[in-house]
Amino acid sequence: MLLILFLIGAYLIGSISTGVLMCHQLSLPDPRHHGSLNPGTTNVYRMAGKRAAAFTLLGDMLKGFIPVYIASQFEFTLAQLGWIATAAVLGHLWPIFFHFRGGKGVATALGAVSALNLLLVAVLVSVWIISFFLFKYSSVASINSSISAPLASYILTPDIIYSVVVLMVLLLYRHQMNIRRLFNGTEPKTKRFSQLTSTQDS
Repeated sequence: MLLILFLIGAYLIGSISTGVLMCHQLSLPDPRHHGSLNPGTTNVYRMAGKRAAAFTLLGDMLKGFIPVYIASQFEFTLAQLGWIATAAVLGHLWPIFFHFRGGKGVATALGAVSALNLLLVAVLVSVWIISFFLFKYSSVASINSSISAPLASYILTPDIIYSVVVLMVLLLYRHQMNIRRLFNGTEPKTKRFSQLTSTQDS
């Protein structure tokens, strides 16, 4: 019963759309209706600049980190904590408070996993940075990090491997338009170094 309550709580916390709230606070249009039509860090960066994007990134990470960290203070197994992390990401992807129109989940997933294993996060962030510098596409960096997550999890934290595989599938699904544009050669490259701190429509 306690696990179910935490799963619901994690989903509800994940459903708080930081990007939408940030743009509302700045009297800007809903990011889901402008730019890439996504309430993530990169779109907020385009609409409102670095400071708003930084707060969006931090908020998206915290709403993954907080429920998992709180749950870790109880007697849940690592596998159960992994599913609580997944619930938080599901909230970000399909937020109940915002008509189920959310972001792509990378920042929230990183925040949630950071409450489980910081070394795993360090590996995934390293993959993101290396991919970014090699290809200059933040979407490619996010996709590569997602694909590498199951292997890294299997080596470092095998107890959460199943939830990490589910997260990978969800993140790739949400990046399907980016993948199509990459194959078509129409995906825009990231032109500013400052966007290194963000993920593609997190």
